[in-house]
Amino acid sequence: MSDPHGSGHSDRFEAQPTANNHFAWVRTRLAVERTLMAYMRTAVSLIGFGFAIVQFFDRLEQMPGVSTARYPDAARYLGLALIVCGILAMVISVWDYRWTVRYLWGGGFATIAGMKREGLRTPLYAVAIALICVGLFAFFAVLLRLV
Repeated sequence: MSDPHGSGHSDRFEAQPTANNHFAWVRTRLAVERTLMAYMRTAVSLIGFGFAIVQFFDRLEQMPGVSTARYPDAARYLGLALIVCGILAMVISVWDYRWTVRYLWGGGFATIAGMKREGLRTPLYAVAIALICVGLFAFFAVLLRLV
């Protein structure tokens, strides 16, 4: 493959700055954001279910007339595992999102982005960090039996 720019390396794709390519790039960029939001929903569900399972079985043990469980810490371990899975899902999704956005702004795609540098700011990083903090709080609250 020939190098049209004379930079010593060839790009994988050669993107022409047309309206169709620009709007395809925008659709791809928004699809990446939707994917991160889907990961967030999944992570919130995992963290919430993990916390709820621990709370439910703790309250169930305290009810009169309920016999003790064969494995009393099993619900706690399951809850902790779900919370950890939710936190890991958030961390991995933010890493993947960041990598994909950098890819979309780099190389030959920068010409069809419509701007010189990354111009679209998103609150998703702040929300993701907040959810990771909530997950960490839930994890340590369950681990240390604070709630």
